[in-house]
Amino acid sequence: MYNSPSVVGWCYDRRELSLDVHPPHEPIHSWRDFLLHLLTITIGLLIAVGIEGIVEWQHHRHLAHEAEASLNVEIATNRRQLASIQQDLQTQKRILTQDLKVLTAMRSGTSVPQDSMSINYSLQTFDNVSWRTAQSTGALAYMPYADARRFADIYEGQELLSRAQQAALDDSVRATAVLATHEKPSAAEVGELMSLIGVVQVRLQFVEAVADSLDRTYKKNQAESK
Repeated sequence: MYNSPSVVGWCYDRRELSLDVHPPHEPIHSWRDFLLHLLTITIGLLIAVGIEGIVEWQHHRHLAHEAEASLNVEIATNRRQLASIQQDLQTQKRILTQDLKVLTAMRSGTSVPQDSMSINYSLQTFDNVSWRTAQSTGALAYMPYADARRFADIYEGQELLSRAQQAALDDSVRATAVLATHEKPSAAEVGELMSLIGVVQVRLQFVEAVADSLDRTYKKNQAESK
């Protein structure tokens, strides 16, 4: 006589998945009974594994949808920040152009324009909390590849723009340091300032190009996410 276990219960909890396996209520007297119980166990296990797979799939799908919604909100905020960056770029370009006019007048010995000189480029950053959360929770792995790639392109573009802004800020700080230490700069110091401002202008042109590229990426994302 052989007592074979039978699957008679399935328990599901959001925190725990478990199988309840109990011995049969009656002893096994023949191979037919044994095979019947073995079949019962097999079917029960297959059902349990199937249910567990469905539960996990639903959980992963919910995680991906939550991450996508959060990313879209964050990207919308960053897109408004990009508009502010682009507006500030135009302001800074005009200021630097005016600075060069003042320096050119000083170097040539002609009357210096009354406008004051200023170099005050500021760094504006992007939010990336939702992106880092999606990476740490593995939510990106449960999204369609095209969607994950689309989000990755956006955040890579934002990171590139942040690095470009940082480089422009570093050059602006160097130019500001020279300007602040020379109230009445000599001809050589004027030439140095003009070179530094020229470098900042080149940096800002690159920042503008990256910003325009990111703006196109935002528009592409908006079109594809509809």
